[in-house]
This record gives sequence, C-alpha cells and structure tokens, in this order.
Amino acid sequence: MQAPVAPLTWHFPVVPEEPQQPVVPFELHVPTPAQSIAAQCGESFVHVEVKKDFFGTGQLVNPSFLSLGGCAAVGEDPETQVLIFEYELQTCGSSLKMTDNELVYMFTVLYTPEALVGTPIVRTDAAAVGIECHYSRLHNVSSNALIPSWVPFAATKVSEEVLVFSLKLMTDDWMFERPSNQYFLGQFLGVEASVTQYNHVPLRLFVDSCVATAVPDVNSAPRYSFIENHGCLVDAKLTGSTSSFMHRVQSNKLHFQLETFRFQQSNSAQVYITCALKAVVASTPISPENKACSFANGWLSADDNDQVCMCCDSTCGSNRKGRALSDSGLVSEGKATIGPIVVSI
Repeated sequence: MQAPVAPLTWHFPVVPEEPQQPVVPFELHVPTPAQSIAAQCGESFVHVEVKKDFFGTGQLVNPSFLSLGGCAAVGEDPETQVLIFEYELQTCGSSLKMTDNELVYMFTVLYTPEALVGTPIVRTDAAAVGIECHYSRLHNVSSNALIPSWVPFAATKVSEEVLVFSLKLMTDDWMFERPSNQYFLGQFLGVEASVTQYNHVPLRLFVDSCVATAVPDVNSAPRYSFIENHGCLVDAKLTGSTSSFMHRVQSNKLHFQLETFRFQQSNSAQVYITCALKAVVASTPISPENKACSFANGWLSADDNDQVCMCCDSTCGSNRKGRALSDSGLVSEGKATIGPIVVSI
C-alpha cells in the first residue's frame, strides 16, 4: 500500500521591497560664467579675442560655430587656443546708438552649433554675447551664463523569472541613487543598469542597446542610438566625447557615463533614454553578443576582454529575432527607461 503524499507548499516568490535609501549628502555643482571674451575698441575698428574653450568647461568648440555678427575669425593663436576677430566698426552687423555724450557701436559674438555629424544632438547651446564700443570710453563686455540641466526618473522591468531590470541615475561616486534631477551641459550622466535576482543562479548583466528620444515613444524622431550592436557604446566615436562604460565591479550591474546633450531640432527640452537589457548566466564567456565596449582611440571592454569589441565597427553576433533563451547563456531580457530628462537653458 502506497504511503500518503504530502501536499506541495511551494509558492511563487514575491519580489521584496527595496530598503529605503539613506539621506545622501549632495551638492549640485552649478557652472560659473566663463570669462572667454576680450575686446579692444580702436579709432575705426574693433578687435575681439574669443577662447575656443568658450563655455569654460575644458572642451574646445568648433571655430566655424563662432562669429562676430556673422563675420568669421581672421586668425587664431594655437598656443592659447584663442580666435581673433578684427573688423571695421561699421561691419559685421554692428548697430550704432547715439546719446548726448557718446557714440556706441554694438556687436554680438554668436555661437551657433550644428548637430554633431551623423547625430541629431548638440552638447552646447546657442549663445549670443554683446560687445559695446563707447566713444570716448572703454568697451564693456558682458555675457549671460548658460544654465542647461536634466531631470530624470528611473523605471524597472520585472521578468517572468522574478528578475528585476532597472536603470538609475547615480551620484559621482556610484554609491547612491542621485537625489537631484538636474544636470548641466558639459557634465556626465552616471547610469547604473542592474538586474536583481531572487532564488536564481548568479547572473551577469549586459546593456544590449540604448536610444535617446524627445518623447517616451522609443520609435519617435528625433532619436539618438548611443549603445548598439550588442553593447557597443558608440557616442564617443560619433561625437568625440569621453562617454564610456566603467570597469565592471559586480556581475549583475553595469555602469556607464554619458555626456549630457540636447536635441537640436526639438521644441521640447525633454529627453528619454530607453535601454534593452539582458541577463546571462554569470559563467557564460564574454563574447561578441555579450559584451560592454567603449571607444577611446580603439575599442575597450569593461570586462577586460578587448578582443570581443573588434566587431563594433561591423556587425556583432547574431541578428536572429525570437532566439531561444538558452542561446549564448541568455536567461532573460527586458527594457528600462529613464525620463523625462529635462535640459533647460
């Protein structure tokens, strides 16, 4: 006679609540106005010198984007990285104002950036700085600081296997989720992609692709794909930035830095970032399909296997859709979003 069988008591695991984050000491670093323009007024001409480090961020702007009222620079000092403009008072779109005591010639230094080649984004905003020549008084140069910023939020994706995919904005030391939602152009977004696992074998996370858009719809235009080809962070190669994956510290997390930007031809100041994430068994070898690669005078791996990054200039791995989860050690995949990220002027 068969012994009685005990009933099953297994229950589907419940995703536990994340512990409340402690108060994080944080101070937003606001850029200071750059002292990048000097002018000298002659009897019949104006001499203007403009630093190529126009915004004081350490990044040199394209000289073709700078003009004096539409007039191009007539020279450049390569040692000091200064552009030189020298024109007659009545040229370059100048205007004349007469008062009881003086004549005032007014000029404008214009910075009009174009979208970075092959992308719909800019990393600096247009600017106009007024210059006045007072006769008979010295000139006065004034400028207004540009204050662009970002505003973010994080989203998560829960897979059927009780795996939680997430994207978070982090503090500069990568210790905490960033408590402030404001950034400035020239700063970097620190993004943490992670997968939280419950009752599962150890996993390794990868960021397969990331797209930035002006609205939540990932298929909308304008759109900027800055991670593609199974984990190739192409922003640095496309724009000359220093955006990159950080060296991996934990298998289930991946950090990357992205230099802030705006969409040039969008009336909205908002940006959304959507990433396709995937988790593989931690013991799965790094491969062209499972990698995190950055460009800095060549392709480099966040997992110390630069060889797998060589395909970033062509096509990496399989393009098959609907592949089985068992392929390439894949356990699960999902999408997560940060947004809206607001860039204000």
